[in-house]
Amino acid sequence: MAGPLAGVRVLEFAGSAPTAFVGTVLSGLGADVVRVDRAPGTAPGPDAPRPPENPLSRGRRSVALDLKSPVGAEQALSLAEHADILVEGFRPGVADRLGIGPGPALVRNPRLVYGRLSGWGSEGEWAGRAAHDLTVLALTGALDTDPATGDPLPPPTAYLSSFAGGANAHVHGLLAALHERERSGRGQVVDTALADGAALISTLIHQWREVPGNHTVTDAPHYSLYRAADGRHLAVAAIEPRLYQSLLDQLGLTDAEGLPDRADPSGWPALRALIAARFATRDREHWVKLFDAVDAGVAPVLTAAEAAEHHQLAARQAFVRVGDALQPAPPSRFDRTPAEAPGQAPLPGEHTEEVLAEWRR
Repeated sequence: MAGPLAGVRVLEFAGSAPTAFVGTVLSGLGADVVRVDRAPGTAPGPDAPRPPENPLSRGRRSVALDLKSPVGAEQALSLAEHADILVEGFRPGVADRLGIGPGPALVRNPRLVYGRLSGWGSEGEWAGRAAHDLTVLALTGALDTDPATGDPLPPPTAYLSSFAGGANAHVHGLLAALHERERSGRGQVVDTALADGAALISTLIHQWREVPGNHTVTDAPHYSLYRAADGRHLAVAAIEPRLYQSLLDQLGLTDAEGLPDRADPSGWPALRALIAARFATRDREHWVKLFDAVDAGVAPVLTAAEAAEHHQLAARQAFVRVGDALQPAPPSRFDRTPAEAPGQAPLPGEHTEEVLAEWRR
């Protein structure tokens, strides 16, 4: 195995997408991730069809256990006894009722870092409620009203609270606890809510609201999307003065008469119309070639297939092939301990006997 987490054993209980994302991230860093799936009726044979490639399933092995039975719960605890990190995304109280909660797990393995990832956390009246990205973002202020329109901010298409907020924050907490264990020799419970992460990633929105008369950055014509003549789009993020000046230069607006001052929000509608009119005169490829040669905070809005072929992302090898599928690669690069390429997703229960024998040694 390779990667900075080589030798670290992670026990992941299947169930929620954010928990699976945590497993994918840790696997991409080199950890030995074993996912506990529900026990199927029969063990998969060697010719069983493989599931479609899924980034949330890649790079780990699978054991199938019946956690509702005493035997299955005992097998899970025996694996936890030899794990460094355990990750579960059950609703609060479920793992305890199954007998695999932090109480018995930490008795069996006092050095275990026990991770609990849920929508609303373990406290409060909503602790047992279902949580989805949109409702979590709404509750934490991330969709606060747009001062320009009076409407809530549009929800992002990416799962910000689930992945960028909650799951990534959980990874940070798990690794921090793993680091602290080297000093104390003791594990602990790491309890993270998607709502915690959503609140954190909306920090800038809360900061904007503290400044009287401030606008969200997405109101600004110099931070927006524009349609080219062929109907495709470009993203403009010319916040810094030098980027904004370069944008105007390339669009031929530098000497335009009556160009509104971008520092005055009252002129933003007129300024947006001028910029939009210029972008609408040529197709996206024209603007891509023009702005690729200068730093003006402009980038094309690419499809998933186009993204993998862009020269910048290709230089970073930001996408890798896993089986027949093109998927995002693990994000960090390590010059001394590079991680291996992600492995294919396992069949549920494919490695049950193998892992039970190996981890107990």
